[in-house]
Amino acid sequence: MAKDTTNFELKLENAKKTLEKLMNPEITLEESVKEYEAGMKELQEAQKILEEAQIKINEIKRPLS
Repeated sequence: MAKDTTNFELKLENAKKTLEKLMNPEITLEESVKEYEAGMKELQEAQKILEEAQIKINEIKRPLS
């Protein structure tokens, strides 16, 4: 789980850096599209990590039958 946490935090940090780049008024349209795509990929991967963690949590919380 620690690896997932590290990966999650890294993906969020990368997405934050992408957002900062997108806020630069001097960025070109081509660069902004490329950055947007990269940022969305990072967020999607972070979302997947969250979903996997939620599944694990639900399995732990499930009462023993």
